[in-house]
Amino acid sequence: MPDFIRSTYSRFPIYYTPAIPPPSTVPSSTPVLWIIPPNQANSKILSRDVECLKWQAYIALRGMASIKVRWDIDPAGGVDGRLPCLWIPPLTQDEKDSVSGLSRGEVLSARMIPGWADITEGEHVWNTDLEGYIDEQAKDESRAWVALLEGAVHAALLSYRPPPPIVSSWLHGKLSPLSQLSAILHPPPAPLTGLSTLVPPHGINVPTSTLHQRYQEAIGSLSDRLGTDKWFLGSSGPTPLDALIFAYLHIALHPDVKGLERARAEVTHRVNLVAWERKVRALVSGAFKPLHHER
Repeated sequence: MPDFIRSTYSRFPIYYTPAIPPPSTVPSSTPVLWIIPPNQANSKILSRDVECLKWQAYIALRGMASIKVRWDIDPAGGVDGRLPCLWIPPLTQDEKDSVSGLSRGEVLSARMIPGWADITEGEHVWNTDLEGYIDEQAKDESRAWVALLEGAVHAALLSYRPPPPIVSSWLHGKLSPLSQLSAILHPPPAPLTGLSTLVPPHGINVPTSTLHQRYQEAIGSLSDRLGTDKWFLGSSGPTPLDALIFAYLHIALHPDVKGLERARAEVTHRVNLVAWERKVRALVSGAFKPLHHER
């Protein structure tokens, strides 16, 4: 080989590295819930995402336990590109003989979790006409609370969050939390431009002060409604509404990003809500274990 070619090649050396063994593929014998990672500063098992946390609370307050969780899967790997998802282990031979209608060895979307729980656990008070509430009036009231939480409270928590840096938006496609408000608020907020100018419609005009006021009123109403009861709406046991309320209170009390301090302050002023969240947090955390504990 000519010297000048050897000299050129010497500027681009080849380095060899040892092969990386594949991770352990020992299958779990219990269902595994795929979630957005927890906020390690405050929780080692509860997701920092309110949607994932709703379903963690739903499963735990329904009385199901020994559920594994994993958070090493990107949301794009979930059903319909979303998390949470629930992986169901394959049936054993004994289960195949004794259980019918149970889909196993699949990944279920969040909306299929209640159906899986019904088949797995059988009869439950949440399957009755009252869904665990004390009467029809409480059941109807729960619908109003769900609308308030998933509407005004959810929108307010998004409005408290700061937008991502411009560079991150360009490089990683990260959208501002406010971009989700159009799908939550009814009617949707007006665009920033385009109504009376030649500029095409762009952005959204967020009524921040109104959202924060509604959030304050909602938290105050939750505190008054709970009072000294053990569960919301005077129920003798937990209901799906309690799972939903816990998810939003936990996110507000244990923010994973800066900007939610004001939202947290609104909750910390209500002692009964703080104590209730702490009690339910222990129940929900105790129902799950990280998947790697099996390996």
